[in-house]
Amino acid sequence: MDIIEKKNILKTFPLLSTIEDKDLEALASMVLVQEFHEGDIIIKENDIDTTMYLLIEGVVDVIKTTIYNEEFVCATLKDDMHIIFGEMALIDKDKRSATVIAKTNCKTFSLSSDDFNTFCEEYPKGAVKLLKLMNKNIIRNLRSENENLKLIYQALIEEIEYN
Repeated sequence: MDIIEKKNILKTFPLLSTIEDKDLEALASMVLVQEFHEGDIIIKENDIDTTMYLLIEGVVDVIKTTIYNEEFVCATLKDDMHIIFGEMALIDKDKRSATVIAKTNCKTFSLSSDDFNTFCEEYPKGAVKLLKLMNKNIIRNLRSENENLKLIYQALIEEIEYN
C-alpha cells in the first residue's frame, strides 16, 4: 500500500481528516500495515508495548480479565467506527489495560511510540489534531467506565439494602 492510499484511509478517521495533506502524508509514511487473522491476539492485557492501532478493516473484541481470572468482552469495535486502540501506550508506556482479539480477519495501521514522537516533533500542527483524536477516544472510554461504575455501585447498594 503506497503513501497516498494510506493517506486517503487516514482521512476517513474524523479528526485526522482535518490534518493538512503534508502532515497526513508524513503520518502515512510512518504507519505500518498489519494484518491479523480471526482469533489473533493484537494486544495482550498486562503486556508492555508502545504501539497504537487504527482499525481499517474487520472487527475486534476488547476483552478484560476479572480478579477471578475470567475473561469478558467489554466492547466490540468495527472498522466503520474509525476506531483507534492502544493509544495510551504512546503516552505512558505502561501495561496494556485490555486484550484485543481479531473477531474477523483484520487490517490495521500501527504507529510506534518512536514514530509518534518523531511526528509530534516534526509536524506539531498535525500532532495536535492526532492528540485530540487520542484524547477523544480516552475520554469516551473514561465516560463509559464511569457509567459502568455507577451501575456497579447501585447494584451493590441494592444488594446490601435488600439482603
